[in-house]
Amino acid sequence: MPGKAIIKKYSNRRLYDTEKNRYITLQQVADLIKEGHQVEVIDAKSNDDVTSYILTQVILEGARKKNFLLPVPLLHLFIRYGETILSEFFEKYLHQVIKNYLTYKSTVDEQFANWLNLSVNLAGGKPLSESASLQPLFDIFKLPITESQAHDERRDSPPEGDTKNSSHEDSA
Repeated sequence: MPGKAIIKKYSNRRLYDTEKNRYITLQQVADLIKEGHQVEVIDAKSNDDVTSYILTQVILEGARKKNFLLPVPLLHLFIRYGETILSEFFEKYLHQVIKNYLTYKSTVDEQFANWLNLSVNLAGGKPLSESASLQPLFDIFKLPITESQAHDERRDSPPEGDTKNSSHEDSA
C-alpha cells in the first residue's frame, strides 16, 4: 500500500505536494487517496493539521459536480445537532459501518463469482440456459405455489403419458 502524502496548504488556498514538489488540485488529492495514499495536509503558516477541512472540500467539490452528496433531511440534522450527537456517531460508528459494508460487499461479490463459475463447470462449460440438468437446483428458489395455483396447473396440464405438448419435451 502506498505511504503517506504530506501536503502543505498555503494562504492563497493552493496545495503543495511535498513528495513530488508541485502544486496540486483537490481532484489530485482525491486521486492520491483513491490510489491508497494516506493524506495529511498541514497549514504552511501555522503548521496546524487541516486534513479534515481539505478532505471535506474534496467531498463537497465532488458533490457539487454531481449535484448530490447527502439527503437534505440528513444535512438539516447536521446543522441542527452539529458537534454533539452527530460528531460522536461519525467518529465511533460510521467509519466502522462503511468498512464493514465494503468487506461484506467484496465477500458477496466474490461468492457470487464463485457460484457462477461453479454453475458453468457443472453444466459442462455450457451456459445455464442450455443445461437442463441444473434446473432442479434452481427450482428450490422458486416461490411456493398456492393450492389454487396447483389445482389450475393440474387442470391445464395434459394427462400423464400424453407427452405431445409436455414441457418435458422442450427441456430435453
